[in-house]
Amino acid sequence: MVDNHSYSFFGQKVGLIIQSSSKNEPHIFFRLIKCKNDGSWEKPSIGEGKVIKFSLEEIVWIIRVLDKETNSWSSYHTFKDAKTQISFKWENGEYNKLWIHIGKYSKVLEYAQIKILELLLKHFLKEKIEFATTPIISKKSNSELMKNIIVQEEIITSKKNSINDTKYTEKIDNSNNIHSVNGIIKGETDKALLIQFDSGIDVWIPKSRIHSSFDQNKNDNQKFLIDDWILKKNEVLS
Repeated sequence: MVDNHSYSFFGQKVGLIIQSSSKNEPHIFFRLIKCKNDGSWEKPSIGEGKVIKFSLEEIVWIIRVLDKETNSWSSYHTFKDAKTQISFKWENGEYNKLWIHIGKYSKVLEYAQIKILELLLKHFLKEKIEFATTPIISKKSNSELMKNIIVQEEIITSKKNSINDTKYTEKIDNSNNIHSVNGIIKGETDKALLIQFDSGIDVWIPKSRIHSSFDQNKNDNQKFLIDDWILKKNEVLS
């Protein structure tokens, strides 16, 4: 039994990624991204797209819709005073198309995708009730989720380029504030560094968000210039 899962449903304009970062955590993530006008896709690693965390109780409600016990389920999520409306609804009361609305993102699933989603959620629920409700929960840092996101982006790019042979590059907004922090490199991929900061937190940081040179030798404490927003998002800065 694996510890984490990731599965994507993609169309021409909207992609939905279902993620469970650990069987020991009582929640899953729905992440939606859009195709931009230039043909590139939104990048979760730089804060683009929309992500919602669903609890075990909410997973049960979604499964209830998938099992056709009810025609729809809707709710609100609140984060930093911003409300996001969520709904799962069968199209016109029939059971061959399911509409998922999360904020400004909308995704429709056909029969095969609906069946895969149903099997995934039922598996997650069974797995998490067994492992995420024990007295001692082994919690992972967000480094594993960030690494999964970066890997998923590479897969998405590969899939889309193979379909239409369209090459695109990520646009970087240099208007963000930058902060100097000290840390130690603990791991590396082509697109990110796993940095252990002075606070003891390990975080995967995209290299596109690091604005200073760095020594790739591990275990050397060094200074990094990193965008404020990603440091705050990962609780490196308050």
